[in-house]
Parts: sequence; C-alpha cells; structure tokens
Amino acid sequence: MGVVTLTLNNQLISAREGQSLLEVIRENGVDLPTLCHLDGLSERGGCRLCVVEAEGTSRLLAACVTPVQEGMNIRTHTERLVRYRKMLVELLLAERTHVCSVCAVNGRCELQALAARLGIDHVRYEPLHPDLPVDASHGRFVLDHNRCILCGRCVRACDEVEGAHTLDFMGRGVQSRIIVDLDQPWGSSRSCTGCGKCVQVCPTGAIVARENIAGGVEKRPDFLLRILEGRQKRIWRW
Repeated sequence: MGVVTLTLNNQLISAREGQSLLEVIRENGVDLPTLCHLDGLSERGGCRLCVVEAEGTSRLLAACVTPVQEGMNIRTHTERLVRYRKMLVELLLAERTHVCSVCAVNGRCELQALAARLGIDHVRYEPLHPDLPVDASHGRFVLDHNRCILCGRCVRACDEVEGAHTLDFMGRGVQSRIIVDLDQPWGSSRSCTGCGKCVQVCPTGAIVARENIAGGVEKRPDFLLRILEGRQKRIWRW
C-alpha cells in the first residue's frame, strides 16, 4: 500500500493510500466530532459534523467519506467549521424532542456530550417538537422516534453486523424515521433476532432496553469491533 503526504493544520504528515481523512486526522491526535460514524460500520457521511476545509475548494468535505490524496492541505478547526458544527447540533436538537432531564441516557448521551463540548447552552432555532410515536411493542426494547437523530447506526449494525436488516429508513428530510420491517410494530417483527446491537450503537435515548427506561443506561458501541475482530480471527466456533 502506497504512502501519501498531506498537510494537516499546518503540519506535514503521511498516510496510507485508501485511508479516510477521518482515520488520518484521528491517528494524528486531532479530535474530530462525529455522530453517524462508528468504528466497525460502513460510512454514511450523514451528520456532517466531521467536515473539514481543504485548500483549493470552497466545499466542506466530510472527513469520514473522503479518502486522503497526495498534497492535500486540511484544516479541521477553523472559526467557520466550529460555527458550522454548532449550527448542525442545534438543528438536531431543534428537529425533535430532546428533553435530557427525563431521558434514560441522560449524562451518557453522545448528542448531549457533543452539545456541551461545543458550548451550546441554548438553541437558536424554533423547536419543531413533532408528536412522534413511541414503539414499545417489543418485549425487550423501546424505540422513541422523538429522540432519534437519524444517524443510521442502528440500521447499519442490524444489516452489516447482525445480518437481519430489520431496521431501515422511511420518508425524507424531517419526515424520515426508522422503521421495523415494512413499518410494522417492533413486537410483531419476524426478522428481529433480539440481539440488542441497535440498542448499544444508538448514540441517544432513541433505542433503549426496557430495563433501562428508568435511567442509568451505559451503552457500549465499541463491542462491534470485538465482534468483527473475533469473526475475522475465527475465535468462536459453532
């Protein structure tokens, strides 16, 4: 695999051909926020929080889906980018209903943590507060569409790791939502294996286990890498 040379925040660095900008940026110790990205899943480039500036183009590039190229000059935390990321998180908070004080993952929510990290203490946009349903038909899990940020982690984990493809998207724009099978109540799904991967990878309180509804949820999305590594090394026999 070849090596390419690029500039990251005025420092000359090297990377392997085929790596994404996000991989290289993080390997070099730069903390770039993400929500739809999760190690072990395919990239979607949906949340746009990992956008960077590249010399020679006015377009912001989503680092997770942009491969490194020889001679790139990348900036990751300009005033414009910080302002853009704050706006994106505020829009996510305004689009649905995120009342942290009554959420099962309060204090452990990735969206909440990111908002605090970006210094967001209020939202400048009028909240939509849509009256979306809560699917509590499953015996073990609950899906609250009001807290969903449509990052698609659950959809990809269900499809790419579990192989069930129970979850998917329906609708467009702010009307989008996660559906089960062909928009059935979760409890009637025949394809759901009940594995709980969607619960662990969800960055908010949109999908939680029933026993955690009262709070105290600590999700462990890093378990995906252990599963994938175990499969690759054929650790498990069955």
